[in-house]
Amino acid sequence: MRTHGNKEFWLAALRADGPAFRAAVAEADPAARVPSCPEWTVAELTGHLTASYRWVTGHVGRAVTTAPEPRPAGVEPATVAEFDERYAALMSTFDALDPEMPAWNWAPQSKKVAFWQRRMAHETAVHRWDAQMAVGMTEPLEAKLAADGVTEVLDTLLPAGRGKCPADRQGMVALSATDLEQTWHVRLRANGGVALLDTDTLLDDDDLHERAVAQGTASDLQLALWGRVGFDLLILTGEERLFECLRVG
Repeated sequence: MRTHGNKEFWLAALRADGPAFRAAVAEADPAARVPSCPEWTVAELTGHLTASYRWVTGHVGRAVTTAPEPRPAGVEPATVAEFDERYAALMSTFDALDPEMPAWNWAPQSKKVAFWQRRMAHETAVHRWDAQMAVGMTEPLEAKLAADGVTEVLDTLLPAGRGKCPADRQGMVALSATDLEQTWHVRLRANGGVALLDTDTLLDDDDLHERAVAQGTASDLQLALWGRVGFDLLILTGEERLFECLRVG
């Protein structure tokens, strides 16, 4: 299975999307609603990402695989200055840490700092897009980062229980990034589970009996999985209702 991520890759993404997020929220009215997250104002979106950075910075510095105290519930507004402080602290911490260092996470993944470097890169990229929606100037997610983001949804978030798939929706689904010539094959199981197939082990003559296929740019695929755009933005064939099983936002 093709992957794009490592520490340098994810930190480069954070260095691009963090300042882009900041620029958008600095331009926007803090009280304005975020179209892609209508339950939040711009100040609350800023607060959500700022709080995420604060919690992750404190957690990864523990260098243990035991669960930390849970994050406080709810979202508090934050200023651009508060975001700047927590973003700088996160980047300084990530720069200093070996991605192989131990760090607990909530997913069926290795308990290492790399998990959080990847998670924060995608959290920031999607919320950068949200912030830009608030000022009407969205830019696509970077293609290789978005491809890794699609993989993260399929190999981390869905197996951790983030999706909701009715038991009657089963079968093989394929997602194809047309700008990268990369395809993901996903099996929806009768118990509501989701399994990402390792494409490196598939043979050219394997018949996957795909019941649904979605094609689009890597950015549009990731944004659809996160509920930021509709699946109807993609080229769909087969049983379109199966794609709802892959949404995590």
